[in-house]
Amino acid sequence: MKISYINLMANLCEKTDANIEQVAMGMGLDPRIGGLFLKAGLGFGGSCFPKDLKALIKIGEDLGVNMNLLKETDRVNADRVKIFLEKIKRALWILKDKKIAVLGLAFKPETDDIREAPSIKVIGELLNEGASLHLYDPQARENMKELFPEYLARILYCDSPYQAAAGVNALLVITEWKEFLDLDLKKIKEVMANPIIIDGRNIYDAERVKKLGFEYYSVGRK
Repeated sequence: MKISYINLMANLCEKTDANIEQVAMGMGLDPRIGGLFLKAGLGFGGSCFPKDLKALIKIGEDLGVNMNLLKETDRVNADRVKIFLEKIKRALWILKDKKIAVLGLAFKPETDDIREAPSIKVIGELLNEGASLHLYDPQARENMKELFPEYLARILYCDSPYQAAAGVNALLVITEWKEFLDLDLKKIKEVMANPIIIDGRNIYDAERVKKLGFEYYSVGRK
């Protein structure tokens, strides 16, 4: 619920001059709330949260309990990919024949697990729109190779973020691996066709990235 709540607040921040990171910091200072799970982004995935949430909703409904709060938690989370795709379309206008780098395939860092990963939905929608993709993840690449066999001609699995960024029209950050935070962004910009970053995890400082000459989109930050 905290994850979906902060993502809902991020939607509100994007309609105003507010910064979701300042909102989250203020909320987290209240010891009754705390700062954990108040990171706006692409939402939660994995083998536990989505499955357990749906199971709890079903148990409650079977027992006649109104589970609307948890249903809304699930709905807000499901909307995260749609909202992210809208950002991509605003940045690129037309996705057909565009080359896009996707950094991060696992549902969270330090795992090769792609179950219920936001990356799967993002990749599927981009491929359906006619884009070609350069995919990179430090651990989850082999698992992702089992998906989208019908689109192999438009997917390049890369050995580094720099290879993934080469010649692309935009770069997407899907999973907050530390490796991506430590990238040489000047080198990334040099190899990209268009210096556009759509950051689904807010791993970069917006002002710094813009000063480097990128067009930069993030979550809940103007």
